[in-house]
Amino acid sequence: MSTVKSPSYLQSLIPVISLILMLSASVYLYGADSSYGANQIALLLCAAITGLIGIYNGMSWESFEEGMLKGISLAFGSVMILLAVGALIGTWILSGTVPAMIYYGVQILDPSIFYFAACLICALVSVSIGSSWTTAGTLGIGLIGIAEALQLDPAITAGAIISGAYFGDKLSPLSETTNLASAITGVNLFDHIRHMLWTTVPAYVVALVFFAFLGFGNDAQITPVEITALVSAIQVEFNISLISLLPLVFLLFLAYKKVPAFPTILLGALFGAIMAAVLQPQAVEKLAGEVGDLGVVALHLKGIWTTLFDGYTSDSNNEMLGSLLSKGGMSSMLNTVWLIVCAMAFGGAIEKVGILEKLVGGALSMVHSTGSLITTTIVTAFAANVVTSDQYMAIVLPGRMYRLEFERRGLNALNLSRSLEDAGTITSPLIPWNTCGAYMAATLGIATWTYAPWALFNIICPFIGIAYGLLNIKLAKNETQAAA
Repeated sequence: MSTVKSPSYLQSLIPVISLILMLSASVYLYGADSSYGANQIALLLCAAITGLIGIYNGMSWESFEEGMLKGISLAFGSVMILLAVGALIGTWILSGTVPAMIYYGVQILDPSIFYFAACLICALVSVSIGSSWTTAGTLGIGLIGIAEALQLDPAITAGAIISGAYFGDKLSPLSETTNLASAITGVNLFDHIRHMLWTTVPAYVVALVFFAFLGFGNDAQITPVEITALVSAIQVEFNISLISLLPLVFLLFLAYKKVPAFPTILLGALFGAIMAAVLQPQAVEKLAGEVGDLGVVALHLKGIWTTLFDGYTSDSNNEMLGSLLSKGGMSSMLNTVWLIVCAMAFGGAIEKVGILEKLVGGALSMVHSTGSLITTTIVTAFAANVVTSDQYMAIVLPGRMYRLEFERRGLNALNLSRSLEDAGTITSPLIPWNTCGAYMAATLGIATWTYAPWALFNIICPFIGIAYGLLNIKLAKNETQAAA
């Protein structure tokens, strides 16, 4: 049996540089539409380049293929959640839940504080349920709809939603990433959360101030007459009442009870379907069209089934409402699924060939001080988000690789766990081909490159973490060193 050689540094850089060049060309040629096929091609070609390097170093095709399949399998949970979110958007529009959120929101939320309020509301909910994905997939959808109805900037709104959602995701004891970072570094969960406050709270406060400033003096471009027309159009198409918000309450209750994300969202979609049949029979029947002589039951079944896989299509005479509500369905998520599968195939490939370990090991060789160690950890976590396309890998990989170095320098593992979250968790939605970036773009309907500059909390937090490391601020020491 031939021995598989470890790739050289030069070989390890080839797929990464190729990916950067191809994705840059993709964005240059296609702009915000690059995620609709061009990025997928780039990721698969770079996976092929990685495979050639592995085969050159003695790896069999079967072994390489196994690595890619393992990478893809890691995204299975994300894919299932995405499909469920597509179904949820469809049934929540059909049930009147999203229309009700827009109906009440345009009348209650003042445009001058809208961005600030969106960030704050999403933070409170995300802390309560511990999930940025669930927050964005429920409140986020409604807030985007309200912003578009008020003719506010949807990209800034998406940035505010994501900033709030990830603040809560990072600090909630119910969050998967918070528990993962704590577990991989061997620190107490609540000690980990307390230590994160030093970087997380300042970053969030700065983001809130920016969102307040962005909204200051901001008047809705939509006139009171247009708001009245929109509200009236919603009432014509749907039976609106506070009962329409029950699917949202039901889903947040499941999330608070720590029911896993996929069954939570799928049950939320099905609950929305039941509410649609009860509250919006006319909308269900209109969506179903003709079903011959099969009767009302078959008509309702077809209407609900259609919205689960193909979303809702509004035929409102109000052009704005038609644009707001014609979306959803599992089919709307298929392009994002394609992107995630290609990205995870590439991530699995570079891990299997040994390129990822080689690059991280090279980064560790450049660490000469506490500040550079913190900086390298944060940069590595961000790079892992870019290359592996998965926030969990961005936490686990540098967590394993740098743990001994933190210990050797007398630094408490709390500094490592905080650094992993400052970049591994926080930067994941800023990358279009990362599972989180793809999810947020698909769920909120705003391209990642478009909302990323406005995800202020996610941008600021890593830099605060680096500054703390370089300036030796709030770095916990091991007890043995502190005693010395």
